[in-house]
Amino acid sequence: MATKNSLGIELGSTRIKAVLLDDKKNVLEIASYDWENQFVGGFWTYDLAEVWAGVKSVVAKITQKFAPQTIGYMGFSAMMHGYLAFDENGELLVPFRTWRNSNTQAASDILTKEFNFNIPKRYSIAHLYQAFLNGEEHIGKVSYITTLAGYVHWQLTGQKVLGIGDASGVFPTNQQTKEYDTAMLAKFNQLSQKIDKINNFDISKILPKILLAGENAGTLTEKGANLLGLPLGTNNETVNITFCPPEGDAGTGMVATNAIAPQTGNVSAGTSVFAMIVLEKPLTNVYPEIDIVTTPTGEYVAMIHADNCTSDINAWVNVFGEFAAAIGDEKTANDQNKLFETLFTLADQGDLDCGGLVSYGFVSGESIADVKNGVPLFLRLPGSKFKLANFIRAHIYGAFAALYLGMKVLQKEEIRISTLAAHGGIFKSSYLPQRTLSAAMQGVPITVTPTAGEGGAYGMALLAAFVHEKSHKTLEDFLDNVFEEMRKTLNIGKIGKIAEKAIVAEEEENAAYQTFMENYTKMLEIERKADILCQESQKN
Repeated sequence: MATKNSLGIELGSTRIKAVLLDDKKNVLEIASYDWENQFVGGFWTYDLAEVWAGVKSVVAKITQKFAPQTIGYMGFSAMMHGYLAFDENGELLVPFRTWRNSNTQAASDILTKEFNFNIPKRYSIAHLYQAFLNGEEHIGKVSYITTLAGYVHWQLTGQKVLGIGDASGVFPTNQQTKEYDTAMLAKFNQLSQKIDKINNFDISKILPKILLAGENAGTLTEKGANLLGLPLGTNNETVNITFCPPEGDAGTGMVATNAIAPQTGNVSAGTSVFAMIVLEKPLTNVYPEIDIVTTPTGEYVAMIHADNCTSDINAWVNVFGEFAAAIGDEKTANDQNKLFETLFTLADQGDLDCGGLVSYGFVSGESIADVKNGVPLFLRLPGSKFKLANFIRAHIYGAFAALYLGMKVLQKEEIRISTLAAHGGIFKSSYLPQRTLSAAMQGVPITVTPTAGEGGAYGMALLAAFVHEKSHKTLEDFLDNVFEEMRKTLNIGKIGKIAEKAIVAEEEENAAYQTFMENYTKMLEIERKADILCQESQKN
């Protein structure tokens, strides 16, 4: 059965999500699987067995309603960066080290200096070089490194490839050649050869091949079909699925919000939050707060990445859910949407400056704020206006505070931003997060897309669909057409109360956020000291 339906699956920090689109790019079905990282052996990780359990689960949910034969195109995305290293036999050498690990400061500092290019602690190359510096036993056996999306794609298709957006978070790329930067590859080899245990190491031989959006990245193999629980080659139930290049969650966020043109960008808010701003020209300086990655077509993007966003908010909402259960309101306790909507609506009635309350939702370390490991912390002074509306509002303000710190740095480059598109579940319940983000981004208009809740999985499904149309359209034209058709047929009921609407924070809201950030910045040292004390207590 010929088909053009496209399935996008994204492995996020707390959910694995799948979105199925028809040939007109309408959402047919959505499925998800909840999971969480674990802190094992000193590293944040996910068990690869659960990767496949989650992927198989969402695929099963999709194919319960739509036969596997109706899926013509597929693509996987996941959290960018991190470290998955394999030997020549394809065996995992050390447990998956996610982007969340902050043990790579030494490698980050050395590579940034040698490359004259910011290499954040999250980058795969930083994890690899830190393993060199640590003299880890597995280094001499490394035959291939990749990201989580690249790993899943490899297992399903046999192809060791990455989309250029995801690849740019592994090793820096060249905007002209759309390949890894050759000068930096050579420099890395020189650095590695200075370490006695590494002989004749060639970084270029262990990196995934780079592909651009729309290129054919392979087809589903028999092994891959078994991993997904799909029929392949059995009687008349054969499935034939073409894959697009695997991408990172930054790239799928850009696609999901149609923000791949210069002067545009997007903000993806979840466990972490990052702003992606498509550059008209390269930055003149290297900033540790600003990463340079690319769009799925290889254009440079300034990325402000904060390691924490909604995790602490989610934890507090769960506490209020427990309270609802304690007073006998089981219906509200089991309705996450109701809890968020109620609390966010109340927060909108709070004082614009949060009444002097400050929240640091640092569940993990926060590089921009110079916090190494992270301690969730809420502060109020004796004269603060402590009430529930201000409490929740302070947490929403705090969710975007580290992003604000990065934006202040980027302003030095006089970057022009006409609009930013936002996506993530935090934007579904109220306009307050949208207005707060506008204030945090220095008054830039913020648009929340109709697919705000679908997020990266939707973007990945679009990239899968683009494989079919690349021969006669650019990705920019393709997305413009998709989003124009979406506006014509928009059904608000499917996405909650928030429609596609640009919002700019009012002048008084901007001023109030500035006041909040003044308090936030002044008291950051308390967070840093708490972080140190907690680490010392854990050692004891």
